[in-house]
Amino acid sequence: VVATSQMQATYARKTFPCFDEPAMKAVFNITIIHDRDTVALSNGREIDIADSVIDGVPVKVTTFEPTERMSTYLLAFIVSDFVNIQSTQSNSLLVRIWARRKAINDRQGDYALNISGPIFQFYEHYYNATYPLSKSDQIALPDFHAGAMENWGLVTYRETALLFDPIISSTGNKERVTTVISHELAHMWFGNLVTLQWWNDLWLNEGFASYVEYLGADSAEPTWNIKDQIVLSDVHKVFAVDALASSHPLSRREEEVNEPAQISEMFNTISYSKGAAVLRMLSEFLTEPVFAKGLSSYLNTFAFGNTVYTDLWDHLQQAVENTPGMHIPDTVHNIMNHWTLQMGFPVVTIDTRTGSITQKHFLLDPDSVVDRPSQFNYMWFVPIKWMKTGVEQQQYWLLQKTDTHSLMRVSGEDWVLANTNVSGYFRVNYDLDNWDRLLSLLNTNHQALPIINRAQIIDDTFNLARAKIINTTLALRTTKYLSKERDYIPWESALRNLDFYILMFDRTEVYGALQAYLKKQIQPLFEHFKTITANWTKVPTGHTDQYNQINAIGIACSMGVESCRELIKSWYRQWMENPHNNPIHPNLKSTVYCSAIAFGGVKEWDFAWRMFKNVTLASEAARLRSAMACTKEPWLLNRYLEYTLDPTKMRKQDATSTIQYVARNAVGMPLAWNFVRARWSYIFQQYGRGSFAFSNLINGITKRFSTEFELQEV
Repeated sequence: VVATSQMQATYARKTFPCFDEPAMKAVFNITIIHDRDTVALSNGREIDIADSVIDGVPVKVTTFEPTERMSTYLLAFIVSDFVNIQSTQSNSLLVRIWARRKAINDRQGDYALNISGPIFQFYEHYYNATYPLSKSDQIALPDFHAGAMENWGLVTYRETALLFDPIISSTGNKERVTTVISHELAHMWFGNLVTLQWWNDLWLNEGFASYVEYLGADSAEPTWNIKDQIVLSDVHKVFAVDALASSHPLSRREEEVNEPAQISEMFNTISYSKGAAVLRMLSEFLTEPVFAKGLSSYLNTFAFGNTVYTDLWDHLQQAVENTPGMHIPDTVHNIMNHWTLQMGFPVVTIDTRTGSITQKHFLLDPDSVVDRPSQFNYMWFVPIKWMKTGVEQQQYWLLQKTDTHSLMRVSGEDWVLANTNVSGYFRVNYDLDNWDRLLSLLNTNHQALPIINRAQIIDDTFNLARAKIINTTLALRTTKYLSKERDYIPWESALRNLDFYILMFDRTEVYGALQAYLKKQIQPLFEHFKTITANWTKVPTGHTDQYNQINAIGIACSMGVESCRELIKSWYRQWMENPHNNPIHPNLKSTVYCSAIAFGGVKEWDFAWRMFKNVTLASEAARLRSAMACTKEPWLLNRYLEYTLDPTKMRKQDATSTIQYVARNAVGMPLAWNFVRARWSYIFQQYGRGSFAFSNLINGITKRFSTEFELQEV
């Protein structure tokens, strides 16, 4: 039993009469009357729980301590029969994890409890400000629309974002729990203690938490090198959206955001991921100590109050001026305005033959028309960290469209690499000679380049090629060295970019050549993991190595590495022979299930369906549901499509994503397309009303469409 609230952004007014705006902070005295066999939770600690009888009904009355001065959108009320595990931190702070009794008994809350303490300590130190409340509750809800919500003192989560089963969950599940907890706890100060005055500045609140969540997670799991992942998960992800002519600036004027619907629109990839990327860039060029100093004075000055984004710039500017020897080419305001008040980002082109540097608004489609005016005329103040032939150089600022920096002129064996560790929010292009030198370095000694920059070279070239700035051959040449690459981030970058080519070509005559090439490139990685896992009997120790093992097996099997197929079939066969004892490690389940069903027939499929019907853990059900769409048998795929619209066989919430999984399969794509067209009105009536599900369905089914004929069909 659980009843819960969600106030952000404009729902507190539906709960009780109030001035429901973030700047109208108040102290709230909360009392909840509820059934005797339930527990009530709110933002403050319970100060009194008494039995009572109201209108002849026996009830419990729980009274909470008065809250601190706070915004309405951060209030929360929950009544449930959940149980908790708790610990008391060194400063007598009570931390509790709440969930369904079975989940707590299965120890699924232990991991969250263990990392919450270190993350709190990290933020208290980083912000130089104590956690302002007497307790911190975190609760896992079986059905919750948002991923999580940072209610002050009572944070709500989806089960997948808070619970971790030590036996059945994967490394990916564990990372998800760590980063979401870290993101929500970051808000306890930035957002909750100090709150932005109005929703037009939401990007600063969410972008900030999306950046520092990596720092908090790193303090809890220092061996993961998680700070590198921001480049894949946020920077490269948002580059794809922000390179379109339809993008929009981070910052909007207050009068542009009035109605609840306009407020909801602020919660998007630009606010979260571009916000994180530009704040990380700011922290990099100011240096972490100066950034943290300005941040701490901002939080301590405005505690329990409200701000606008320029208040943060003021405090950072003050920190710069109070740091001897610190120099930036303009004020924090002026530099940051270029990144927050205009959309998009530049591609910086360096000609190492002359030392000339130019910047230009980067657009994925060179023919698109930008009709949004910019007061800066799409010119940025670009901080460029760079190295020459392996030696870090002094940071260089590009402050106009074109400039010359003689130190970047090189010849002979020397090479230039710009945007080291992708600390800046821009892409880089070079003259062909320098590209050749970087590519030959990749082929002879790839470790001379930082891991993140190996991923950057791949991602930048593929995107420059899509934008018709360089030719595609150059982009494809960046993948030649991969047979020697063992690290996850460059491989993941390459596979995401090659995925576009696989989608475009897996039904054409050139696919054979592409498949043979990838088979050759992945084989050494597959053998590497076979060796370090002692013939697949151990789990790799490194966090990202566990991810890369999934890539190695998935690609090796789909590209036809024979020993991969045998391995997968034998694992799945063992499981079919003994269904209660699954020999497949949780990290590898998604990949193994999918490949085994693809190689198998009706027996393998029916076994998966039987397991799906009996499963209790949500993440396991999701893996099986996705894998059943991998079969190559058209009749099985058609039968599965029919199942999707039958609520006795599949939850309604899962129907549209399952149809998409079928379309992801080259055999299933035309079947799914015909199925959706035949059932169009029914599907639209059931799923088409204003949710992501329907637009995702159309997106998913037409992903491979690339010919004039297919365009006509749409």
